[in-house]
Amino acid sequence: MSAFRLPAGRFLPQAAAALVLALLLLVVVRLPWAGDLGMHAATVQRLRHSLLNPGNPLVDTDTPSPYYSPWTLLLGALARLTGLPVFAVLRVAAVAGLALLVTGVWRYVRTLSAHRAAPALALLCLLFLWGPELFEWSGFLGLNSLALTVSYPSVCALGLSFHLWAWLAPAVRGGAQRWVWPGLGALWAVILLVHQFSGVVASLGALATVAAARPGRRVVARLGAGLLLGLVVLWAWPYYDFFALLTAGADLDAVHRSLYRQLSGRFGLVLLGVAALVPRWRRDHRDPLVLFFALGALVFAVGGASGHYAWGRALPAALIPAQLAAALEALPVEGRTRAVRTGWACALAAALAVGAWTQAGTLGYVVPRGALPQAVAEKYRTPWAGYRWITPWVRYGDIVMARVSVSRQIPAYGPYTVAPGYPDVFLPDERRRDDAVRRYFAAGTAGDERRRIVGAYRVRWVVDTGVAARGAGLREVARGPGGQVLYAVRR
Repeated sequence: MSAFRLPAGRFLPQAAAALVLALLLLVVVRLPWAGDLGMHAATVQRLRHSLLNPGNPLVDTDTPSPYYSPWTLLLGALARLTGLPVFAVLRVAAVAGLALLVTGVWRYVRTLSAHRAAPALALLCLLFLWGPELFEWSGFLGLNSLALTVSYPSVCALGLSFHLWAWLAPAVRGGAQRWVWPGLGALWAVILLVHQFSGVVASLGALATVAAARPGRRVVARLGAGLLLGLVVLWAWPYYDFFALLTAGADLDAVHRSLYRQLSGRFGLVLLGVAALVPRWRRDHRDPLVLFFALGALVFAVGGASGHYAWGRALPAALIPAQLAAALEALPVEGRTRAVRTGWACALAAALAVGAWTQAGTLGYVVPRGALPQAVAEKYRTPWAGYRWITPWVRYGDIVMARVSVSRQIPAYGPYTVAPGYPDVFLPDERRRDDAVRRYFAAGTAGDERRRIVGAYRVRWVVDTGVAARGAGLREVARGPGGQVLYAVRR
């Protein structure tokens, strides 16, 4: 019998999934600092101080931002009403996002298989079926990536996406009441507002679900009405112009070009899932996972061929259905021989073991590195230290001159930076600000030019290693990790 039907292993996927979820909940307690965490913390900071007119989250100017979504608005209101520190609010966001993701996966997989082990096995595949090289990016559900991004809006958006597909699947088969359709449209819009890239994945999954169901005219009409309501919600959202994002510039493409590199190392294990899609296609040419994968792969390929590398963020639309197919193919299916089931189960177990070993360093976020076996400790990556050490002097709303990597962290504590640490499609003088920061820290820039720059941007503080900032009208105030120095600007 298949490994997943043996009495001793009947509950093995559920037990393994429970252990992994316990690990992620322990990770939330520490909330490792990396990537975009500073961006999201800064967004909550601004909303905490002004729900109606928060301004740009990173620089001191009144511009809209796509980071002001229904989800971050809710978090900002929570911070404002409860007085909780921003990072405590982000921990709440992490638990809520994780709950949405797990329940969403459970509900969606239930529309694909009635086997009691299917949701747990699907979750394990989503977390471990990646590649032999570590990969971390928001909107990608590898265990290590999720540990670092669990408090991000992308996790909430993906969780809602699974709920959208689970809700949509029976609806398009003709069993939904009229009120369901506007709810589906509103949910689709909320996902797009919360995290635009995950919204694309949600849209492709929804399109695959509809195409697989072959709905009649009445269902199509109601679906169209729901879609129209979703478009109205997108148009009416007051914090930024959603449709302006469709013409985002080349800066986003440059950031995402790396998504098209090292594909085999990052995603090689997903090929098992691609192979699992083949028998599904043979059984049903309009299988929803097959269509979902085809749409995601097509968008990803077109993005690479055309140089629109930001389209690479649609890759989860190909990865997720392949990972789910790998899980489902290892479970009993009518007409499949015991030998085939056992073969799939063994291949999947081996692939999951490789994926789990690749991401074993995630244990370092909850276990002291010294307590880990040497082989596991070598896989652990130390999170960023952050810049809490500047907060005794730097106040909310102060403007800090800092390099790009530092500018991704400092706004989390309330200050602004001269230039944003991330591309900002709504900031008209972004290039001028970037150029000012480059000139300020350039070794050959004269002291008078540096003073002119800090005056133009009302800079009160400078954070640097001290090399480029010497002799520029600064007074050393404090020293932090890694040789960083906080300077006050002399007036």
